[in-house]
Amino acid sequence: MKLLETINDPADLRNLPRTQLTPLAHELRAYLLDSVSKTGGHLSSNLGTVELTIALHYVFNTPEDRIVWDVGHQTYSHKILTGRRHRMPTLRQHQGLSGFPKRDESEYDTFGTAHSSTSISAALGMAQAAKLKGEKRHAIAVIGDGSMTAGMAFEALNNAGVEDDVNLLVVLNDNDMSISPPVGALNRYLARLMSGQFYAAAKNVGKSVLPGPVLELAKKLEEHAKGMVVPATMFEEFGFNYIGPIDGHDLESLIPTLENIRKLKGPQFLHVVTRKGQGYKLAEAEPILYHGTGKFNPVEGIKPASAPSKITYTEVFGNWLCDMAASDSRLVGITPAMREGSGMVRFHQQYPQRYFDVGIAEQHAVTFGAGLATEGMKPVVAIYSTFLQRGYDQLVHDVALQNLDVTFALDRAGLVGADGATHAGNYDIAYLRCIPNMVVMAPSDENECRTMLTTAYRYPGPAAVRYPRGAGIGAPLQEELTTVEIGKGLVKRQGKGVAILAFGSMVAPSLKAAEELGATVADMRFVKPLDVELVRRLAKEHEHLVTVEEGCIMGGAGSAVAETLAAEGIIKPLLMLGLPDKFIDHGDPALLLASVGLDAKGIGKSVRERFNLGETRLVVNNG
Repeated sequence: MKLLETINDPADLRNLPRTQLTPLAHELRAYLLDSVSKTGGHLSSNLGTVELTIALHYVFNTPEDRIVWDVGHQTYSHKILTGRRHRMPTLRQHQGLSGFPKRDESEYDTFGTAHSSTSISAALGMAQAAKLKGEKRHAIAVIGDGSMTAGMAFEALNNAGVEDDVNLLVVLNDNDMSISPPVGALNRYLARLMSGQFYAAAKNVGKSVLPGPVLELAKKLEEHAKGMVVPATMFEEFGFNYIGPIDGHDLESLIPTLENIRKLKGPQFLHVVTRKGQGYKLAEAEPILYHGTGKFNPVEGIKPASAPSKITYTEVFGNWLCDMAASDSRLVGITPAMREGSGMVRFHQQYPQRYFDVGIAEQHAVTFGAGLATEGMKPVVAIYSTFLQRGYDQLVHDVALQNLDVTFALDRAGLVGADGATHAGNYDIAYLRCIPNMVVMAPSDENECRTMLTTAYRYPGPAAVRYPRGAGIGAPLQEELTTVEIGKGLVKRQGKGVAILAFGSMVAPSLKAAEELGATVADMRFVKPLDVELVRRLAKEHEHLVTVEEGCIMGGAGSAVAETLAAEGIIKPLLMLGLPDKFIDHGDPALLLASVGLDAKGIGKSVRERFNLGETRLVVNNG
């Protein structure tokens, strides 16, 4: 690592002779593999962008020239080359280096990303700002072919193409992958280009064998022929100057091309072709497996995981989806490019005609489901809580307003750990419960998740089931597809004095806290419709009420209880526990929950302090 150790910022990189860049790339790739294997993180995507990262920082004057990395899970090389190599052992750990670009982490992280398809819009804004301020600098958006499936990317292209005097470069990093396998017409378009070089070959043959007059005719037809074969026409119609495709691992092609582009004016579009996992054969062979890794031995590779003692909520959903599909031919499953993450691999295998991966297009996913529902189908939209935020308008106008029968399976509700604030599902309770016609459920264990999914599916309107990342408490699962009564909670533990109204994942720690407090615990099950009768009874029988949720306090389930008490004219001391009004960074989920008082110890402490209960109370448990 002799060369890499000399690079503390891009200025050091730019001082290297060009002959040293390829050896540096080898060192950087080896360092990445060694580092990520010890911490876990995104591997395939980062191995694929080593040379591109070097070339961009070598040619452009960063940070004066701005680079925006779309999604950002391919920026480890960027972090290493911009003075953060020494922090790589802390990657994605509490108070450590983020796995994504963060503006407060480095001046080289010009824009915070983690959701896809935002880079062109942000870079265009930076380029326009430079123009308005009279500053001579470039803005570069690096976007993958997966992210190009989202409408926002094309909205930005449409806007940028008419600005012929801004210094904007869009780099399409075409690796034929997002997280799941690529889908859609654009991917097929690019794939056709890469499968053969018909146009280039025909052009070269024509020059060598055609007589003069025929060659002149061929030249006149050149633009038409070009438009039929390469994607230049599409991007040039947007107003961009298209260059490429070029090999994204060949520094001898990348650097001269970028140097030439830097001299050009107006919006430029560079198409580079890379390979996920480049340089590490195991990741090249299985880029999905090595997309997001835990710790592993790079010599041996990732070993098959031993059967976990507890099933994950994602697996509960995936199994339920297949079981329900077997019982109802109207069921269709929809995912915005998260087949693996949402647990839909088996469903795709068993019911390929009823599986729809729409690409990274959450808005379209929701309205596509709405369209299916109008024709009597039963769409299940499997989507992370944080990603449904991107389809919120469609959820309101296209689904709820028309009261269409769409089921939303919201994975990663609550804190998610190493991916941090960008991926945390902290807001779904607040943003769902205010929408008319919505039913919102929060299961407390794996079996309740299964029954609530069935309940949501059989409810003749829009319904959402929110469940956390990872495993539950180990509750046994019923094979039958049973339902629960809409809007009804249940008392899990009977006590005195304090009643804890717990939602979803917070039922288990609330039960532990209640053992010490001698408190009653209710599994509320439904955020909407709330069990008003149960709230009324608990308020009547107890001195103090406590709500606990793994979601934002502002506008959350506790707010729903407070609104109910006010509507019923009930005056009762109420403590609302949940996620505070701040973004919570990455780290171990248990540690993060404890840091905001949402473990059993924290819940007990908050209740005692608020109501002056002392250290212990009489334990009463009538089952």
